[in-house]
Amino acid sequence: MNNQLTKSVLAVLAMGLTAALAGSARSAAPGAAAPEAASATDNPLDALRAYRYLEQLCALGPRYSGSPGMKQQQALLVEHFKKLGGQVSLQEFRAKNPLGGTVSMANIIVQWHPERKDRILLAAHYDTRPLPDRDPNPIARQRGTFVGANDGASGTATLMELARLMPGLESKYGVDFVLLDGEELVYQEGRDPYCLGATWFARQYVAKPPEHKYHWGVLLDMIGDSDLQIYYEQQSFVWRNTRPLVEEIWKTAQRLGVDEFIPRIKYQVTDDHVALRNIAKIPTCDVIDFDYPAWHTEADVPRRCSGTSLAKVGWVVYEWLRTVQ
Repeated sequence: MNNQLTKSVLAVLAMGLTAALAGSARSAAPGAAAPEAASATDNPLDALRAYRYLEQLCALGPRYSGSPGMKQQQALLVEHFKKLGGQVSLQEFRAKNPLGGTVSMANIIVQWHPERKDRILLAAHYDTRPLPDRDPNPIARQRGTFVGANDGASGTATLMELARLMPGLESKYGVDFVLLDGEELVYQEGRDPYCLGATWFARQYVAKPPEHKYHWGVLLDMIGDSDLQIYYEQQSFVWRNTRPLVEEIWKTAQRLGVDEFIPRIKYQVTDDHVALRNIAKIPTCDVIDFDYPAWHTEADVPRRCSGTSLAKVGWVVYEWLRTVQ
């Protein structure tokens, strides 16, 4: 996850615009009764099981592109989604390794109800950064271990749990999970490119159009923080073709009583959703909690995360999938 330019906090605390946009997003018709929030006990996702998935991924160790941990993770995920009824394929490609040569990468695509030609894309990056380059310890920045509990495993673990509900999803839309490789194979900031898997996926979607079409895309990234606060990502909200998507997802959260979804802009983050939207022309928003002190440090471990956070985000996405038109 980038810091200054690409997957960056451009720290958009644009208070005037933000307040105006948030006010319009939360306003209701005069005299209208507030919708009754669902109870947390209605959540069909299992928070403990989601957390166990996150622990299972982190137990593999670092999972940066081409690493032994990544290879083990790929095998684990393919088996997991196949057992739950998903149609799984690997979109393999090679990319330049910043350390020299090339590295083998693979996006994992899991299709649910593949007969449905109108589809929705749910994405998450499943690679980790090679090193904890923002760790306060300079030695750790050079030789430390980064397992990416929140930044890498959280979106993946949520999709692993959400997969249990996909075979029974009643919708006119099919759903594809796309686990993106190479989001942050970055050793030197400003030199090494981000979002390699998303860029490859987007270019293939354009160069070799599938029979289906993606109506919407939702990217899940850094959604496991135990102190979860998910604001509008600025680009996702400002882009005309993704703002309706953002508003519907946050309204779904409001209806469910998931207050961790906050209808205000706080950050601009250049993430995998940019390539999916700009290259593939798939209207894609970023669901991300970018306020995470352990970001890119050795402290990004499971105990910093919460199964409740994973389950809440998964619940919002699932309920949105059930009702999206």
